[in-house]
Amino acid sequence: MEAPSNVPVPPNPPMEEEEPEVQPKEPEIYTASISAVGDVLLHKPVYDDAYIGNNRYDFSKMFQQVKPYLESTDLTIANSESIIGGKEIGLSTYPTFNSPFELGDALKDAGVDVVNMANNHVLDRGERAILNATNHWNELGITYVGCAATKEEAAQIKTITKNNIVFSFLGYTYGTNGIPVPKGKEYYVNYIDLDKMKSDIEKAKEMSDVVVVNIHMGNEYQRQFNQYQDQIAQHLADFGADIVFAHHPHVLQPAKWYTGEKGNQTFVIHSLGNFLSGQDLPFTRIGGIIQLDVKKTVLYDEEGNEKTLVEILNPQFLPTYVTFQNWRNYEIVPLYRLTNEELPNAYGIYEEIKSHMSQYVPEMTFIEWEPVN
Repeated sequence: MEAPSNVPVPPNPPMEEEEPEVQPKEPEIYTASISAVGDVLLHKPVYDDAYIGNNRYDFSKMFQQVKPYLESTDLTIANSESIIGGKEIGLSTYPTFNSPFELGDALKDAGVDVVNMANNHVLDRGERAILNATNHWNELGITYVGCAATKEEAAQIKTITKNNIVFSFLGYTYGTNGIPVPKGKEYYVNYIDLDKMKSDIEKAKEMSDVVVVNIHMGNEYQRQFNQYQDQIAQHLADFGADIVFAHHPHVLQPAKWYTGEKGNQTFVIHSLGNFLSGQDLPFTRIGGIIQLDVKKTVLYDEEGNEKTLVEILNPQFLPTYVTFQNWRNYEIVPLYRLTNEELPNAYGIYEEIKSHMSQYVPEMTFIEWEPVN
């Protein structure tokens, strides 16, 4: 039976509009690379070799073969083992070093962006050398860490931004060869102190993505790191450091990953050896360039909140060797290029260094590319 025509038909209920689904913002990914070298320690034969007359020095030729590798990363760090106090206060060699300003000029030209000054020779020539050195680094635009010219500067965390990744840099030494810091100027040098390092790293993490620590410790001429080095490295990982570049033994010591108490992974190379020096003891002419990639991923949830993930990736190493003849013609060269005529058993030494450095980091690769002219 049909419904009567005079019965009203109820209207259709209004359609409810569906709220659009919120799509999380796409992740943002940034990458940068960082490299580091060990001790730059000028004994008298080295600065004598750099003398070009008229009270001037030129070290640039010593870095020419490794300059392309230093320049290939976004950031490069060196350990300024002998302070560049300048020739005006008198150059000096072991046991109390002082180097000419021109060494800093050569490091700048070779691509160095950051130098660590916290080492056992930083007080060798006293307050004047520290102030001369920090002034010259500032003139060059090179960031220095582990040492400060003023109390106010010592309280700062120094940072550099590359490709939207903020790097912070810290430096500490085990001691200064028994030379005391001038009274009231303890800020000149950072010593290894767990409470201070923890506080500094926490402060650095608040203002940067990657915390890079330079640390000066270990037994000289020992090719394996000791228990104390291992413990300090673990503390630095627990405090949240991302990368640790270590030096002082004057020979290469292996790299190792450490897991911090929050599950973070910290890359540590226990000694980068001598990059440039006048030492001629076994293995003291062998150093290297460590290169690391940094990946920063910014993740967003549905509410737009962001979370940053930082990864240290792709450890690569270039072993280097300091060549010279009769204490002249100093030059840093990639070890893989040397022939048996230039270095007896060059190939065997190179293979042993590769095994030595990667024993705890089997994924480490070794750089053998040739610069393009």
